[in-house]
Amino acid sequence: MARRVLFWAILVFFISQPVVGQESTEAGLSASEKSAVVEAVCRNLVREYIFPDITERYVKTLTENFETGKYDDIDDPQEFASAITDDLAGVHEDRHLRIRFDPRWISEENNRKELDEAAVDRRAWRDRTRNYGWSKVEILPGNIGYLKLDSFSYEPAAYPIAAGAMSFLANTDALIVDLRSNGGGSPEMVQFLCSYFFDNPRKHLNSFTYRDPGKLTQYWTYTYLPGERLDRVALFVLTSENTFSAAEEFAYNLQSMERAVIVGETTGGGAHDNKFVALNDRFMMSLPFARAVNPVTQDNWEEVGVEPDVEASGDTALETALALAAESLSEQDGPPYAQAYHAWHRDIYENNLHPPTVTEDAMQAYVGTYGPRMITLEGGSLFYQREGRAKMEMIPMGDDLFMFGEIDWFRLRFLREDDSVVAVEGLTPDGRNDMHRRN
Repeated sequence: MARRVLFWAILVFFISQPVVGQESTEAGLSASEKSAVVEAVCRNLVREYIFPDITERYVKTLTENFETGKYDDIDDPQEFASAITDDLAGVHEDRHLRIRFDPRWISEENNRKELDEAAVDRRAWRDRTRNYGWSKVEILPGNIGYLKLDSFSYEPAAYPIAAGAMSFLANTDALIVDLRSNGGGSPEMVQFLCSYFFDNPRKHLNSFTYRDPGKLTQYWTYTYLPGERLDRVALFVLTSENTFSAAEEFAYNLQSMERAVIVGETTGGGAHDNKFVALNDRFMMSLPFARAVNPVTQDNWEEVGVEPDVEASGDTALETALALAAESLSEQDGPPYAQAYHAWHRDIYENNLHPPTVTEDAMQAYVGTYGPRMITLEGGSLFYQREGRAKMEMIPMGDDLFMFGEIDWFRLRFLREDDSVVAVEGLTPDGRNDMHRRN
């Protein structure tokens, strides 16, 4: 009983005391600074960490570790920050809860608060040179859009880029959003981007609850968006074990509403909203202060991550999604020319995912001249050349059929009589074919 009274007395002390022990940014770590950092960590946890029962265990562990001298022999600031983080994780694993030694960040944050233009400009320049996380937007063969997004930026300048990217992709039939390198960011940007994939009336995407039970933040799709919505596009999201936080929310929102197919690996498992708090002049913490609650599942992805609908390694996730997208499009109702177009590209992506092998002896059977077409075998690969144009390497598709990496609208099929190659036929997705016999 006396020990519990002492514990709560320590909590009251942590809440009431200001941050002390401000040290220089030079190397070294004093006992007073260690004490101040531990006190500041506990104080912030008590004030805002989302689970009071876990907070009590966190504070109890850190105070006991400090009092028993666990940190006494640690002189390196980075090691001290890691030790506290590990001790917290030993109580309860929250991947958003981290202690860091980062004097530069704290200095820049203080300068930002004081409107230091140099610090603000430096951060703005860094974000701009990364294009606010929007690293690649393109349209791949088969009219499949590809968007590689490496962060959900907090910066206002990111929104026109997002709107522009969505406008560029508006005429695609399928879209792949690649979040394999995305570590998270702004829930508001998640809300903005998700909105493009739903029609009106608006949809409830996610909510955040807080330590204060009377506080709640809800995120709904936008009623108005710049440009066209992609609410009918076949949607696929790529994930990896590095996909985290807000990127997980994006995938979880769309998966729970059956709007997208998630392809890849189970994500990192961080469902809490967090903020960065300076503990003194040299140490900071990432403090989880809100918990995600999905309106469909009434749960979130904390600790467990977002499980993919289709498992694929990080190296093969894109090829897998392309094959799935093309197959999905080939099965949709539509005019014959559209179905033939998508079936053509389905075969390309399936072939890329599961390429057949052809022996060099088998390749030798194709070598020869077929009217204006010439087939040669060089360095273990077949090459096609027509009337002095550039050579193109032939990619086997099986059953005497070959495609090309340079062009997606043309293939070659070799024709046989009595098991001997006697002709070659050029194929196109619209059915316009031409044949030449072997000279």
